[in-house]
Formats: sequence, structure tokens, C-alpha cells
Amino acid sequence: MTSPSLNTSRRKTALIIGSGIGGLSLGIRLQSLGFDTTILERLDAPGGRAYQKRTEDGYVFDMGPTVITVPHFIEELFALERDKGMLGEPDYPPHTLTEDARVKTGESGGPRTREYVKLVPILPFYRIYFDDGSFFDYDGDPESTRRQIGELAPEDLTGYERFHADARAIFERGFLELGYTHFGDMTSMLRVVPDLMRLDAVRTLFSFTSKYFQNPKMRQVFSFETLLVGGNPLSVPAIYAMIHFVEKTWGIHYAMGGTGALVRAFVRKFEELGGTLRLNAGVDEILVTDGRGQPVRHPVGKRTARGVRLEGGEELHADIVVSNGDWANTNLRRIPAAARLVNSDMRVKAARQSMSLLVIYFGFRDDPARPLDLRHHNIILGPRYEELLTEIFGQKVLGQDFSQYLHVPTLTDPSLAPAGHHAAYTLVPVPHNASGLDWAVEGPKLVDRVYSFLEERGYIPNLRERLTHSEYITPDYFAQTLDSYLGNAFGPEPVLVQSAYFRPHNRSEDIGNLYLVGAGAQPGGGTPSVMMSAKMTARLIADDFGIHRAVRDGVPAAAEALVREVAGATD
Repeated sequence: MTSPSLNTSRRKTALIIGSGIGGLSLGIRLQSLGFDTTILERLDAPGGRAYQKRTEDGYVFDMGPTVITVPHFIEELFALERDKGMLGEPDYPPHTLTEDARVKTGESGGPRTREYVKLVPILPFYRIYFDDGSFFDYDGDPESTRRQIGELAPEDLTGYERFHADARAIFERGFLELGYTHFGDMTSMLRVVPDLMRLDAVRTLFSFTSKYFQNPKMRQVFSFETLLVGGNPLSVPAIYAMIHFVEKTWGIHYAMGGTGALVRAFVRKFEELGGTLRLNAGVDEILVTDGRGQPVRHPVGKRTARGVRLEGGEELHADIVVSNGDWANTNLRRIPAAARLVNSDMRVKAARQSMSLLVIYFGFRDDPARPLDLRHHNIILGPRYEELLTEIFGQKVLGQDFSQYLHVPTLTDPSLAPAGHHAAYTLVPVPHNASGLDWAVEGPKLVDRVYSFLEERGYIPNLRERLTHSEYITPDYFAQTLDSYLGNAFGPEPVLVQSAYFRPHNRSEDIGNLYLVGAGAQPGGGTPSVMMSAKMTARLIADDFGIHRAVRDGVPAAAEALVREVAGATD
């Protein structure tokens, strides 16, 4: 079928605030829809939370996300072409879904992806260490999973089979069928509530998991993943059990060169399509006018986004403005209060924000006599699980112990460190800045405790002697450098009352031609979700501007059948 031409009498223009993965993904999509798009980034390099830092002593650190799932989302972006819209674009390209020999040869991703970046599969997905020294290699292989459950918690083998079946049902409904649904009105939400109730997907994830598993270790293994998207397993809805199947179906991947290599590849694709990226271009205000074209003075009547004012005073105008920045601070700092009714100061400040992080970036000498007995992704759980989560999310205090995610990418990609060295980061969930903690005081103390733990427990023996580089970030980095409200790390906390329709909408309810994309919008945080958010927002813009789309909001039937076949093949 030949694609109808877009109206090019005057090309529509777009401004995107922020060059995170969500902003870059949307920029690529808008260029494919025929917009002339400029992405404005306040930092000196693209990426936002996915910023990559190169040190003078030869280390490369991904500052943020390191886990890549659902590689066909990436393939979709690299397959887009200028002015083609989304005509005929598959939601799930079939060639990326069939059983893939590339995983066995150490390469993953579709043919267009491989023109821009090299993705490799990571196995196991995570090694999960328990406080008693035992561990669980989470790799998506059902036989390996059953074997390890049999060794660690044989009483839970039957429960795992029931969990597997019910998590798959949630995955099929919540991800395959509803994944790209934008819940813009209450009716769209009410239509799916009966299914979510039937699937028991509205109770908390930890409660859901506890139905199937008696052993605390298994409850932790099958609930911890939401922490990687800012969600407390004790509070997020059980629909997040779908993560188990998302990872199981498409695996965990790594971009050689780090996530920063994926960011650079997105920038390259965006610029090839004609887009413009401006660095060191922080936005001071989103310009909003009333029905007479004057600056808006009250939240009644027509309100339209017309452009932005940069921190240096320069004004840029466009047909649409999109914020890939923090949802709360977009409203509180960049949109005049008089222009906001739904997203009022009261609503924004009352929203629950995700927790924050202390992240330590460190380099150390390898010890050939004692090779690291770690994996690429390591989850190191402390002695307490529910109590620690309650302290971080509820009481907002630093506990007597901690859990951490230890990332050692040089086990896969030695190019990130000088020869004979490793680059690593370890991420510790902590309360956001509503805690009142003084991170200038608490940060160094917690860093010291983490180093002592890694050394004394034998994860990295003699670590302090081997250290050649060390730096860290706290919630203050998220608040000041990344401009996140209260220093949150993942946007609004993904609890039930802040999910789907109740999560900030990708099309502003207050202001015409203003849109949101990224972790603060629907569907939520995490690398695959912000790429989904970009597609949702692009569809809304296409609808608003009358740009024809041939793709329905659900998953094409043929592709859905393939997905189910793949999921079934791993039973």
C-alpha cells in the first residue's frame, strides 16, 4: 500500500524539552510524522537520566539505566523514515519475535538496530544474592528456574507453576493488549477494570506473589524488579507481575559501549531524519497564550502552548511543545500557575513521588589471582525486605542496612575501563528529599558503609586497596542536575492511584498543543515504558493534527499470535 503524503505546505514544528530516551524516541517519531523537531537539553550531552560520563582516568560510566529489554521497541525506531508517519508500522516486528539464533551467537536486535548499535544478550538476567550468601540466577529458563526453586525452596515448586500461569495472563492482557492504550478519560479506564479484577492484578505485587510462594526468598525474587522502575513491591499493583514475562519473552540486553551508545545511536537517527539537538539549552518557561494570543492570566478559557523561553532569555516558537522533563517540575517551575487547572500546585505537590537513589561509580584494578565471582547485573538483598521498603518509601529514613544493585559492565564490555581494570556502579535505594536528610553528611557515610560491605562480604575482596576511581550521586543530583521534584529518581510512584488514567496524561488537560513523554507520563518508568510513552504521545499528536495512521492501538493479531507462541515456547 502506498503511503498518502503528509501536508507539506508548511511543515509543523515541535519543541521537545529534554533528551532522555523518551524525548529522543519521540523526536524520531515526530520526524517520521513530518514535523521539524528541535530537542532542547540543559546538560552538555544528551541522555537525561541516561547520561554517560567519561572520566579523565579512562573510565566510562552510565549514570542511569543499564537494563535493556524488549529490543524490538528499539528496532521500530531505527526502521522509521522521514515523512512516512506510522503507516503500516508493526507494533511487534515479527522477525524480532521468533526464536532467535542471534541470542545463541551473542548478538540481539533487528537488522536496522545493528546499523546503529550492537546489542548483546545478558545471561543470567540477574544474579540475586540473599543475606545468607545463597543466590538465585534469574535467567528466564523455566527448567533452570524450577531446578533452583527445588534447591532453595522446594515447597514452592507447585506455587511457581500457578504464578507462571497467572503472570502470563496478566502479561497478555496488560502488556500485549493494553500496552499502548492511552487512558485519557475515565471511560477508557473503567472498560479494563473488570479484567484487572478478574486477574487479581489490582492487589499489591508483594501480596500477589505471596499467594504463590511461602519462602521469603522466592517472594523477593519474583517481586524485586519494580524497584528498578521506582516502585515499592509492597505498594505497586500486581499488574507489574507482567515484568517477569516481558523479561522472560525477550530477555535482557546490553548495548556495547554502555547505554550511552544507545543514546548516541538515537541522536544519530534523529539527526539523519532532519531533527535538531541543542545542548546547554535549559528551558526557563513554557510560553502559554490565551484566546487573544496574550500571556495567560487565569486558568479559564483557551490556553495554548506557543513555545519556550530558554534560561538565557531566547524565545523559541513552535506548533507543539513536549516535556520530557520531570512532570512535577514541568508544572511547578515551567508552566505559569494561571495556566493550570487540572495540574494545579495542590495536585502536583500531593502526588506521591518515587524513591531516590545513592549511586556510587567506581573503578578498580582487576586481580587475576582472584577473578570476580559476580555477574553483569547483581541484586544484593539485605537481611530485611519488607521492613527496609517501609523505611524507604513510608517512613523516609535511612535504615541500619541496605540492599543494592551492583552493575559490572566490564565483565561484558572491557572497553569501559583501562586495561586490567573494572568499571562498576552500585545503586542503593534511599528516600527522596522529603526526608530532610542532609546528603552532604549522610552521603559519605553511606558510601563508606557500602564499600565496607562489598569488601567484607567478599563480593569485591580488598576493594579499597584496588580502588582507582570513586564518585557518587545522591538525591541532590536528581533534584539539582536532573531537575526532579524532591530528588525523585523515577517520577510519580507507580501505585494504583497513580497508574493508567490516574497517571499524568500524555496530552495536557490544561493547555492545548502541550504534551508529555517519559517516566512521568503513561505508562510509567523504565526504558521500555518510556519508549512506549513516546509512541503513545506520537499517536495523540498524529490524531490532533489529522495525520493518518494505519496502525490500531492494540497489537496486530498475527504479531500477537507470534508473541504468545514465543511465550508458550518457554513454558
